[in-house]
Amino acid sequence: MNIKPIRNDDDLKVAFQRLELVFQAPDGSPEADEMEVLVTLIEAYERKHYPICPADPIDAIQFRMEQQGLTPKDLEPYIGPSGRVSEVLNRKRRLSLPMIKRLHQGLHIPYESLFGAV
Repeated sequence: MNIKPIRNDDDLKVAFQRLELVFQAPDGSPEADEMEVLVTLIEAYERKHYPICPADPIDAIQFRMEQQGLTPKDLEPYIGPSGRVSEVLNRKRRLSLPMIKRLHQGLHIPYESLFGAV
């Protein structure tokens, strides 16, 4: 096992290539140990250089609307009157905590996706 830090994307590519070779290694084998170390190094590098930003709350709502075939009218029980729904969807009004709670409970949009608006 020749493990070294991942310092750039070329090192990352090499680490992924090696990971492909040892990924199915039997538990307890040296290759399985190498796989665990490689995964840890790859995750650390990607977390630092390719962070995943939280979803935009309005994008999350629009995604759910698209998934379920909903119209802005369908959001009124969760957000309020049509004018308020329009303001929220056009980013002119922020989601309130009660709106977030209703959207989460009614449409099952994760809180993590909705709290970016508070």
